[in-house]
Amino acid sequence: MRKGHFVGRRRELASLGRRLDLVTEDGRGKAITVRGRRQVGKSRLMEQFCRESRVPSLYFQASRGVSVTESLNDFVSAIAESTVPGAADTPRTAPSTWLEAFRLLNLVLPADSPAVVVIDELPWLLQQDPRLEGQLQTAWDRLLSARPVLLALVGSDLHMMEAFTGYERPFYGRADELVVRPLNPAETASMTGLSGSDALDANLITGGFPGLCRVWPNGMPPREFFASQCEDPASPLFTVGESMVNSEFPNPDQARRVLEAIGHGERTFNNIAQAAGAAPGEPLKSGSLGPVLLQLREKRAVDADTPLATAPGNGGRLYRVADTYLRLYLAMLARAHEDAKRDRPDTALRRITRQWESWRGRAIEPVIREALSRAASDETFPWPEADAVGGWWPRTFAPEVDLVGADREPVARTVYYTGSVKWLGTAFDRHDFAALVRDSARVPGAGEGRAGLVVVSRSGVEPGVGADLVWGPEEVIAAWS
Repeated sequence: MRKGHFVGRRRELASLGRRLDLVTEDGRGKAITVRGRRQVGKSRLMEQFCRESRVPSLYFQASRGVSVTESLNDFVSAIAESTVPGAADTPRTAPSTWLEAFRLLNLVLPADSPAVVVIDELPWLLQQDPRLEGQLQTAWDRLLSARPVLLALVGSDLHMMEAFTGYERPFYGRADELVVRPLNPAETASMTGLSGSDALDANLITGGFPGLCRVWPNGMPPREFFASQCEDPASPLFTVGESMVNSEFPNPDQARRVLEAIGHGERTFNNIAQAAGAAPGEPLKSGSLGPVLLQLREKRAVDADTPLATAPGNGGRLYRVADTYLRLYLAMLARAHEDAKRDRPDTALRRITRQWESWRGRAIEPVIREALSRAASDETFPWPEADAVGGWWPRTFAPEVDLVGADREPVARTVYYTGSVKWLGTAFDRHDFAALVRDSARVPGAGEGRAGLVVVSRSGVEPGVGADLVWGPEEVIAAWS
């Protein structure tokens, strides 16, 4: 795959295309919110759609931290520079409110042919001017919805974008929703020219963010990629993570300390509290940590896993940074970046290499769980009802069973299989299998041979391992193919 080509996103482009078709057919406007994490490729998706749609379009990119007046001026400039037929006649007098700005937009939109209007980073505009939400609703109801326009409202603040169309909010019921997710492992493989375990490594390293995949030299093995990036302190491998942390958590406050604690590998509530405290021996109080964890989960920066079995789990939540690239950045890339900036690329690479295998072994587990969940829809899969896939652990966190396939979560009616993930350079052997059998017997609903046994191994299995299903890297990637 040559760099610069647009990879994947056929589902998202088709979804946008269907809405534009409806606009064309009935001559009335449709609105859609487009949300996804930073760096996931929302802006490039919308730019590609505008190119492929071959209809007049207006693309407005909001700026963070500017005044309302500046944003209104920029919006008028975006109208004038657009391909909308009446754009050349746009008055240069800046409106004083967003309602006036949308009236101006209404004047230049065609009345009898479709157009696309994209407002990118809507949350920044909402932060600048709380009146915008109501004024946009008024403009949509009274003016824009009567035009054949597809209005796409784009944003990276997931919680704010979800709330924007929520019940009792002005725009409730007026917009469809499109969620843009990172590239999946199969798309990452196509974009980087890799296969098998190397492609899965690339997916973990880049988080499936298209911008990071584009800087990956075609077919370069992961270790060579790390080495080449450590030679360049300005590499996006480092700077994208730095930008993400600084933009979403600009101050070194409690939220940032908690995120960093989780990124460094703390998974339990108590351990996070200890690591995120203001000083050693002074853990963050539970009354403070709880709301911070809730905030991080609402922002989709952190996920929380709970034990999956036929009985309610008493093992408590295990927290992890939601996307693997940011998780990697917090765990090792941030410090490696400091080494690289001090002209010590060898030290940076050693730091990454020293932690890589153990980090990768845990980071791959959610990817494998999602792959198994997707595979349940395949008629050849042994347990088609097992579309809920998680893990299980008791209060002591010993043992931890990597994989539990069940009919629903968080409390299952039926556990169909348990399994183990071994993502190392050695094969899954009979000792590993004996441990899986022993530990699986403790999972409520899986004991006494009632559930199948699954092995997912990076380096294959030894003869004599009697698993009901064995997967390697190729099968994991194939779940998305």
